[in-house]
Amino acid sequence: MRKYEVVIIVKPSDEEVTNATLAKFENIIKNTGGTIDKVDRWGKKRLAYEVKDFMEGYYTLINFTAEPATVFELERVLKITDEILKHMVIRLED
Repeated sequence: MRKYEVVIIVKPSDEEVTNATLAKFENIIKNTGGTIDKVDRWGKKRLAYEVKDFMEGYYTLINFTAEPATVFELERVLKITDEILKHMVIRLED
């Protein structure tokens, strides 16, 4: 098991859609054998440049421990989810 962090920028919308989107990714981590260490919701922030016609996004940082297969699945779903503007998964040092 390795430690990772993922930063997710969700399209700005109502709170229910944002919470449902983030819960979807938390469930992917849990259902594939990973554990969530910390979820840090930074809130709505202005983007440095326009992304998919949006100038704002809802930032969230999730620290988790998982196998590499979990990360592949998480990234696959992040790429095909319409509510996601940007994301980045980083493996932390041991």
